Amino acid sequence: MAYTYMLECSDGSFYVGSTRNLERRLHEHATGMGAEYTRERLPVRLVWIEEFENVGLAFAREKQVQNWSRKKRLALIAGSYGELPALARKHFD
Repeated sequence: MAYTYMLECSDGSFYVGSTRNLERRLHEHATGMGAEYTRERLPVRLVWIEEFENVGLAFAREKQVQNWSRKKRLALIAGSYGELPALARKHFD
C-alpha cells in the first residue's frame, strides 16, 4: 500500500506528500525529521489521507493535489468532492 496525505502546518499552510509507510513518515514530520517545509512549521497535523495500491499512483496524486488552490484543498479535506470541479483554477467557456 501507498498513501497520499496532507498536513496542516502551524502557520495554516498545507503540506502534501506521499509515502509507503505512513506511520513512519508522520513521525518524521512530527519530530522535525521530515521535509524542510514542515520542519520550519511545527507542529503539524494530519488532515487528509488517500490510500493507493502502489507508490506510483500515490505520487501522481501528490503532484495533482500540490497544484491545487487552497480552496480546492479545503474542499478535499472536508470531503466536498462535488465542489472540486468548480474550484479549478482555469475556467473554459
